[in-house]
Amino acid sequence: MLNQLENSVVSSGTADATAPREPLETTGIVIEAFQKGDIAQVLEHVAEDVDWEYDSAVDVPWYRARKGKDGAKAFFESLAAVEFLRFDPSTYLGKDDVVVVIIQGDYRLRSNGRRVVYEDGVLLFRYDAEGRIAEFAHRVDLHKAWSAYHER
Repeated sequence: MLNQLENSVVSSGTADATAPREPLETTGIVIEAFQKGDIAQVLEHVAEDVDWEYDSAVDVPWYRARKGKDGAKAFFESLAAVEFLRFDPSTYLGKDDVVVVIIQGDYRLRSNGRRVVYEDGVLLFRYDAEGRIAEFAHRVDLHKAWSAYHER
């Protein structure tokens, strides 16, 4: 998928690193960086005033609503509480400044060993005029995560 996205900006056999990217391409780069554990690269694509996990009201640390790039960084730090067993993006859909990624996910809480499995979970990205992530949210069954987090 990422190679297809990269090929869409190749001109004369080389990509212009300074050229603005389309949101769909940026999302592919961000997901790949996350999968490699390169959070610094992910944060390069996040707006300073990002609204992270917007509209979330759950008290599970990795799904809490946060503001700003420091809030996004805190999200990634909170993921130390889980062990990913599966994180497979299966579909990327984009139009204008919105990108939706369908994921198949499975993680285990380090605190109690409980697992949270998502089939066809959704990651929602909204981009600003500069091509940075302005809003991000998981659209998954948060009750699964809440139940696993609160079980001791």
